[in-house]
Amino acid sequence: MNRPDKRATRILIVDDHPVIQAGLISMLATHPEVKVMGSAYSGEEALARMDEDMPDIVLLDLRMPGITGIDVLNAMHEKKASARAIVLTSFETDENIYRAIQAGAQGYLLKDTTQGEMLQAIAAVQAGRKHITGQVAARLAERMMRSSLSARELEILSMLAKGLTNKQVGNALAISENTVRNHVNSIFEKLEVADRTEAVTVAIQQGIIQVES
Repeated sequence: MNRPDKRATRILIVDDHPVIQAGLISMLATHPEVKVMGSAYSGEEALARMDEDMPDIVLLDLRMPGITGIDVLNAMHEKKASARAIVLTSFETDENIYRAIQAGAQGYLLKDTTQGEMLQAIAAVQAGRKHITGQVAARLAERMMRSSLSARELEILSMLAKGLTNKQVGNALAISENTVRNHVNSIFEKLEVADRTEAVTVAIQQGIIQVES
């Protein structure tokens, strides 16, 4: 039985896919303990709607046109938004899970999650707790055990993915070949790999770098 004196949790849905938005709105409408205050198709619209709708919880996709879900999380942190964020996405590389949690997401769900788990996540996050599914939590733990690559190492790793040699990387960055070699060895150590091919493969699989198709 629902308590009449308990205010429904206000929800803002942020996803650029109309079908997903409609499905979430329809599903949540059947539960009086939550109330969908609005929806947004982009990160920019989401930030504007937060000021208007004053949601308690933002269900946030990561991949959207314009600014990304990670950008929205960072902006929410900077403006000290009162709303809490639950990432709801089909995108689950280790790096994106890590970045979302680091940026302030209190929950992380995949879009194939059950209705029951979504409601549990909303209730938990509204109560000030985190909610991360077991599968995602395991991936996050594995990612957090590795040291973060530096900006220079990420730059070099992207060049390795394009097939550049140490000498070519050094010429492009105006650093010595020996310095490049030291960075490459550090990359191998942090990613726990043995060679360039394995480093690039692991980096792509985990979402650390993106390769243009």
